[in-house]
Amino acid sequence: MTRGLYTMAKPDNRYNNAERLEQMVNNTIENLEEAHKTLQNEDLNKADRDAIEAKNARREQSIDSFKAEIEDEVAARENGEI
Repeated sequence: MTRGLYTMAKPDNRYNNAERLEQMVNNTIENLEEAHKTLQNEDLNKADRDAIEAKNARREQSIDSFKAEIEDEVAARENGEI
């Protein structure tokens, strides 16, 4: 629904958030594993190695955050909030 130049926000649909977050965890784990394989390449220069290691650290933080969000979403679903 639009009103003038502004579009009305869509209602928040959290029904499948836990499943979407689980897929995000799986994708991030796959990327992390691929990066670990890349780090085994002896020809990798220090700058690239450092960048991959930093990105992997961020990936691990993201995985932890996703898992916490999944717990929140599952609890909300069980409590009838969704």
